[in-house]
Amino acid sequence: MKIAAAAYPMDVLPDWTAYASKIGAWVAEAAGQGADLLVFPEYGAMELATLAGLEVAGDLEASLRAVSDRIPDADALHARLAAEHGVHILAASAPVFDPAFGARPVNRARLFAPSGAVGVQDKQIMTRFEREVWGVVPGGPLRLFDTALGTLAVLICYDSEYPLLGRAVAGADMLLVPSCTEALSGYWRVRIGAMARALEAQCVTVMSSTVGDAPWSEAVDTNCGAGGVYGPPDRGFPPTGVIAAGTVDAPGWTYAEVDPAAIAAVRADGVVLNRQHWDDQHGRDGFPERVSLG
Repeated sequence: MKIAAAAYPMDVLPDWTAYASKIGAWVAEAAGQGADLLVFPEYGAMELATLAGLEVAGDLEASLRAVSDRIPDADALHARLAAEHGVHILAASAPVFDPAFGARPVNRARLFAPSGAVGVQDKQIMTRFEREVWGVVPGGPLRLFDTALGTLAVLICYDSEYPLLGRAVAGADMLLVPSCTEALSGYWRVRIGAMARALEAQCVTVMSSTVGDAPWSEAVDTNCGAGGVYGPPDRGFPPTGVIAAGTVDAPGWTYAEVDPAAIAAVRADGVVLNRQHWDDQHGRDGFPERVSLG
């Protein structure tokens, strides 16, 4: 299959038609290159706040609510595009006010299949900015999505840096990692996390990023990142684990060809068997043992 990972710039949108045209063009470009799976980044939906005006977009709380209000329309658009182009799309995540989780928003990504089926994944662990400034809260549980492309899972940005979350979805063939980071250090934290999860679970991870400046927003004003697709550095995959890596801060799609059979093969008979041997870490009382040398 062919995967497309976005390095996505956010724009000031004069009206809904401009947004629909932008997303439509991005999807058409990737589908035209033969992509089966398109992955947009974390908080890429924040540009929807500009539809309510720059004053709203520049107000942190008002922008959260403005974006949340537009998500039903954005979801209908993505569902239509997935069906028209015969692709799976992970839409850019967004703050969503869901009464099931109280008065504060969750950070939600939505996965659209060409069949019309939709799955949602909420972020599990908030960054300091999300919890201390935005008041974004954890949402629903981690999920595995069985699709025509294989089993997919989503770890949103910071979640990818936690191995136990990765282990919880180790049944996935592909792990999607939408991200939003403001500095090169943040990009590399998420990239290292994505590559580590590919190593541990012997799977393919797909990282997408927001890129460029958005001075109209207090939340996503500066963005640094790139698209990338990673696998275990083992037989059937590049020795670096890097299947494809985009240029940092260059907008556009990064493409990669992935053979699902290679994932199954490395899990069954890799040079190493990280996924199978995970449980060898457990059951060691008192581990580690502290030793005094002086």
